[in-house]
Amino acid sequence: MKKRDLIQAVAIHADVDKKTATAVVEGTIDVILATVAKGDIVNISGFAKFAKKYRPARMARNPATGEAVKVKAKTVAKITALKGFKDIALGVAAAPKIITVRKPVVVAKPVAKKPVAKKKKR
Repeated sequence: MKKRDLIQAVAIHADVDKKTATAVVEGTIDVILATVAKGDIVNISGFAKFAKKYRPARMARNPATGEAVKVKAKTVAKITALKGFKDIALGVAAAPKIITVRKPVVVAKPVAKKPVAKKKKR
């Protein structure tokens, strides 16, 4: 599923127009990115945990030669799937039902007025 597919699915499921769904999805992503960029953790219960993690410098081994190599310190992004997500993805729990087709909107037809007959002048 691509981002535009997600936006379309959210629009149908939440029964809102596509413009509103786009604003909500992109806004959510922007808030998560900005929060993690400043070093805070975003934890969406039952879904995922987003964090920025510092890894200190360390010594590692080159698997081909066995030579010791120094790895520099770095900061990495870490996304952890939480239990609720894992249970649904692995089939332990039932996936939530989503609406895939928008319900047709019934529009009432305006009642046509009878034309008024004009009297002829003599």
